[in-house]
Amino acid sequence: MATAYTPGLTVSRSVLVRKTRRLPLPGEVLVDVGAKVEPQDVLARAELPGIMRTVRAAELLGQEPHDLPQYLLVKEGDQVEKGDVLCRSTSFFGLFKNECRAPVSGRVEMINPVSGNIGIREAPSPVEVTAYIRGTVTEILPREGAVVETRGALIQGIFGVGGERCGRIRVVAAGPDRNVTPDDIPDDVAGCVVVGGAGASLDAIRAAAEKGAVGFVVGGVVDEDLIGYLGHDIGVAITGQEPVPATLILTEGFGSLRMADRTWELFTELEGETASINGATQIRAGVIRPEVIVPRDTAAGDAGTPGRGMLEVGSTIRIIREPNFGVLGEVVELPAQLQTVPSGATVRVLIARLSDGRVVTVPRANVELIEK
Repeated sequence: MATAYTPGLTVSRSVLVRKTRRLPLPGEVLVDVGAKVEPQDVLARAELPGIMRTVRAAELLGQEPHDLPQYLLVKEGDQVEKGDVLCRSTSFFGLFKNECRAPVSGRVEMINPVSGNIGIREAPSPVEVTAYIRGTVTEILPREGAVVETRGALIQGIFGVGGERCGRIRVVAAGPDRNVTPDDIPDDVAGCVVVGGAGASLDAIRAAAEKGAVGFVVGGVVDEDLIGYLGHDIGVAITGQEPVPATLILTEGFGSLRMADRTWELFTELEGETASINGATQIRAGVIRPEVIVPRDTAAGDAGTPGRGMLEVGSTIRIIREPNFGVLGEVVELPAQLQTVPSGATVRVLIARLSDGRVVTVPRANVELIEK
């Protein structure tokens, strides 16, 4: 039962990252196996069919539907521009004209003499999927996309908002326990992923976004500031599609929480390197973590693939329930016997030495493993 814990975050200098990049509908794959790609490179492309606009042509002309064909100026398959005349009728020896014009640009896809309607299909919208990370294409998914692999640093967060972006890492806090203010945001952060310490105010996040930062990574933020940044409260569904100017990733949780030393040290080591970030988060079935990925050509240190580690003596954990929510610690003992906790439940526990030196007994289900 050593693995009776909440699967945790990966914070590693070197792991093998594998990303499946898939179109939402069948299309054309533009790369081959072995291709070297950059984050912005397009791997596959498809076209999303345009909206069908129905024009009640016979009614607009004041004619019977079955008489519509004699007034048509277009046929099925014709391309039309917005405002083009589709059909015209005249009366009183041509003195009066009734016209029906195209409300949108597109292709005439349907002319129905039963209903008297004309259907115009708007131009398709291109849909593209990019590589997201710098790496190598290792597999092709026919008509769908490709798989890209890279080796590099991976830092997962607790929560995030905003989608995929790419930028240079810029550390702006003086330490992992420092809160970031607007004055800490330099003017030259355009295109950067700003890294703070324990927390950041709403004004600091907005200042970074206004100066062109593409992302902001910090230990935590107050929930009211998150709502202020989004402009609305957030539900329990997956995040990542919010129209925010900069992707926001929290590494520790909500409030002002000291960034884990290992996370902080890795960010300072990576400063100046290009990172791919994504704030997408899902906390229910099929957990999705916000992430920072930094491909490295010569990745030193630990190696492996992110996955489910083992809870053992010496493991680094984070407590995810009160009264020590968000506090980091190290496992010092894993008692085999079940123990009764204050709630009255009989559960498996662990004994941990917290970052402030205290030794506490915690249910194993109330901790999160910090994978290395």
